[in-house]
Amino acid sequence: RTNETINTLKNILNVGVLIVLLQSTSWVKDKMTECKRVSEFYILLFASLLGMYFMISAGDFLMFYLGIETASLPIAGLAAFDTFKKRSSEAALKYIFLAAITSGVSLFGISLLYASSGTLYFNEITQYLTNDNLVTLGFLFFITGLLFKISIVPFHLWTADVYEGAPIGVTSYLSVISKGASAFILLIILYTMAKPLMEMWREVIFVLAILTMFTGNLFALRQKNMKRFLAFSSIAQAGFVILGMISGTQIGMASVVFFLTTYIFSNLGAFGVVYAIANKTGKENMDDYNGFYRTNPLLSILMMLALFSLAGIPPVAGFFGKFFLFMSAASEGYYWLIFIAVINVTISLYYYLLVVRAMFIRPNDNPIPYFKSDWAMRLGLLIPALGILLLGLYSPVYEYINDLAGLFLN
Repeated sequence: RTNETINTLKNILNVGVLIVLLQSTSWVKDKMTECKRVSEFYILLFASLLGMYFMISAGDFLMFYLGIETASLPIAGLAAFDTFKKRSSEAALKYIFLAAITSGVSLFGISLLYASSGTLYFNEITQYLTNDNLVTLGFLFFITGLLFKISIVPFHLWTADVYEGAPIGVTSYLSVISKGASAFILLIILYTMAKPLMEMWREVIFVLAILTMFTGNLFALRQKNMKRFLAFSSIAQAGFVILGMISGTQIGMASVVFFLTTYIFSNLGAFGVVYAIANKTGKENMDDYNGFYRTNPLLSILMMLALFSLAGIPPVAGFFGKFFLFMSAASEGYYWLIFIAVINVTISLYYYLLVVRAMFIRPNDNPIPYFKSDWAMRLGLLIPALGILLLGLYSPVYEYINDLAGLFLN
């Protein structure tokens, strides 16, 4: 199936993939020198993206399952792409093992739903969905595969280790493109096929959102490695994503899509700076960033902009993304959930400011020296910076997404 809304969701992912490819150019050139294996990187990445297209466009369980497997298997190969590093192989093995388990559970859930309805089509199964135990169990098992890819607690255990072990370009792809596509399809399923089960899945999302936000934020406080730091940050952000889904309304759908759009620019901006530093110096720890502003002011400002957006500080895009999420939850009376989310925003602000303090305030007698990235990396950093500013200052983007959500749901 296809329509303007689904095409827009795919194009949002396309922009993210373009940024990832630009930021990965210098790393790919290094790989070409090392082992002459470059084509595999692009084949695996685009195969995974094709699987995500299948997921978003799926109108039945068969196409959905084909899509989620097509999206998952190439990611394992991408995670292991640094063949000379033990951590990269370890990351791939962990991802394969846990992805296989959740895929099996998801397939079992599909079989239970099929047994209850006798159909595999989303638009036909809706009339058979009731709140009996078999359907409820089948639905919970079915969405397990998506919750795993979005890194929702308790399906988050793979995230930090895989993010740390995989090449940074693959990590940014996992944290943004894979997570975004899975969140899009979960949103579509909850708001269309699973509408009759709304009371049940609202309760589930309420609990999972709280657990995910607190888990991601509290563990992020302790991290020194920037890749693990952003991994737990992305877990916390996933909690905000499903918080926006809880309303089940047009405003909820629009707010989630807008938030994910801002998240793509913000997270890729932060990962891009980490990528640029690691590619030139090999340094990935937060302490290495002490005094970074003295030698690389532009990268420091971009990193601060991205982190402020992730934290939700006005007037950048992340503030409005979280604001619309809270508004959608408030429209259905989830004030306690919003209060808990605000507490988590405060926690996240603290640890994001730790990085800003390291770059701008903390002294360092031997800071990271000045370096200049290639044109592709500079463009790959400029696009997220412009996205963060424009989405925060240009309101018609949200209005357009809101209109698309209305067309899709009606």
